[in-house]
Amino acid sequence: MRKLLLILTFSFLMTACFQPERNCEDYKTGTFEFETYLNGEIITSRFIRNDSVEIDKFQGKADTSSVRWINDCEFILKNLNPENMAERKPIHMKILTTSKNGYTFEYGVVGETRRERGSVKKVK
Repeated sequence: MRKLLLILTFSFLMTACFQPERNCEDYKTGTFEFETYLNGEIITSRFIRNDSVEIDKFQGKADTSSVRWINDCEFILKNLNPENMAERKPIHMKILTTSKNGYTFEYGVVGETRRERGSVKKVK
């Protein structure tokens, strides 16, 4: 029993010290792709981001959003030309981990508790 407790304590200490890689600066600008399921199909959207604007191209339509960085890994997206009330709500984006080719993120409408996750590949 004592060995089991020691092993569990050691395992906990090793995982508690682990910090995921977050080189968010590498993903503030560039061209990216995001895949999602829509009506049972995998749909790919592509977006281009600089430090203050993001242009999303999805199914032949382009949307432009302002980008306001809160810190190195979090930013707020606000649609510049909303067509309905849902598009007027800003989205809080948080980069959780980064890799050589992309990043995983969490997002949600500002002021709401529901969050979703996704991943993005950097194309250029």
